[in-house]
Amino acid sequence: MHFLPEEIDNYVVNHSQQEPEILQELSKETWQKVLNPRMLSGAFQGRVLSMISKLLKPTSILEIGTYTGYSALCLAEGMASEGKIITIDKNEELETLQNKYFEKSGFRTQIEQRVGNAVNIIPKIDRKFDLVFIDADKSNYINYFHLIIDKMNPGGIILSDNVLWSGKIVEALDPKDIDTKVLLAYNKLLNTDARIETVLLPIRDGLTISRVK
Repeated sequence: MHFLPEEIDNYVVNHSQQEPEILQELSKETWQKVLNPRMLSGAFQGRVLSMISKLLKPTSILEIGTYTGYSALCLAEGMASEGKIITIDKNEELETLQNKYFEKSGFRTQIEQRVGNAVNIIPKIDRKFDLVFIDADKSNYINYFHLIIDKMNPGGIILSDNVLWSGKIVEALDPKDIDTKVLLAYNKLLNTDARIETVLLPIRDGLTISRVK
């Protein structure tokens, strides 16, 4: 969902860095072959992720929700030369497509894929992170936060996607809508937890930047 008027949104996209060719290819193949292609970060948000990573120059990145690998490659663009990304997804059927573009990108040796439930995988990861991108099942966002917060380096950044949830966060809450209920609590958590400082950006479906103090 776009929250800006279409003319303004188009202007913003047209006056931002353009999508690299490899990501254009990945996006096209995702739309052709994979279910729910709207789950892609997309060209504009991908450039935002790339820019944040380039500003931070992280050596250690965690991504929760790989999908077809688009956002992982965006984050890799700013990674330190000795950096590493661990990316987690529960859908093993997407590994072939992920690997195809990880190989083409030149970042293959720096990207480690984990398949399974991130709630079970994260506690077993013995390392600290400079940058974390959360873009998986919304019902677990709070669980993901509590699992990663003590694994963050000081000054580290936590990025949370889809936090505006197509505007549902300001609509009357359906008691059966667990995702929206959790996102409302999650957004409040990010804005009140004393360990971080947070800005919520109305980019696409909402992107929160939280800096660990």
